[in-house]
Amino acid sequence: MFSPQGPSLGELCVQALSSVERGYDLLAPKFDHTPFRTPQSVLGATADALSGLGPFSHGLDVCCGTGAGMQILGPLCQERITGVDFSAGMLAQARSAHPDATWVRADARALPFAEDFDLAVTFGALGHFLPAERPALFEGVYRALRPGGLFTFPIGSPPPLASVSHWATLGFDVAMRVRNAVWRPPFVMYYRTSPLSAVRDDLSAAGFTTTAVALTVLGRHRDGSPRCRLILARKPAEGH
Repeated sequence: MFSPQGPSLGELCVQALSSVERGYDLLAPKFDHTPFRTPQSVLGATADALSGLGPFSHGLDVCCGTGAGMQILGPLCQERITGVDFSAGMLAQARSAHPDATWVRADARALPFAEDFDLAVTFGALGHFLPAERPALFEGVYRALRPGGLFTFPIGSPPPLASVSHWATLGFDVAMRVRNAVWRPPFVMYYRTSPLSAVRDDLSAAGFTTTAVALTVLGRHRDGSPRCRLILARKPAEGH
């Protein structure tokens, strides 16, 4: 599951018993050698889907981690690209890998931007927000975008009930709920708290017009449904 350069079991246990911020500070130096990093296949599929939707000027990676999203923003955006995260450790790794980008430490539930960006992306971050926290996240991204700006992110489709993936994600979420019930500080990371319908409702409530594109290159479930979709949430242009 992990490369030799990845974290040890002991290091993962320490991370799991920390807060989200502290846990990622500890994991940051080895994060890119774990399965938690956004796969290149997902980044590539997202880039291909966005290639015809530009041009974009300024780009923002929300909950940027070690900066994998810069592979998307760099080629698509003609000017400044920015990453925001609340983990100083993750930002340090991102800054080292992408020194030409701008890096901001902030809580994504209170983004410090106002109409600064044409494109915003996020990868693998929704599980770190409880359903009650998503509105603040989406409203902050909405404020950060210029009129007509685009907020986009891949979202996995729920696996079939009989699949191994279904029971694996269910088991993980149950274990995390038990952990958070008996241990403080909490570590918020769930796979099953951001269904597509709820995410679309929250985006609409924030003011976005939302569509979803099937990323069929990433495969399909046995029932033919796509394993992953790309959310395209557009902030209305001025006068609309």
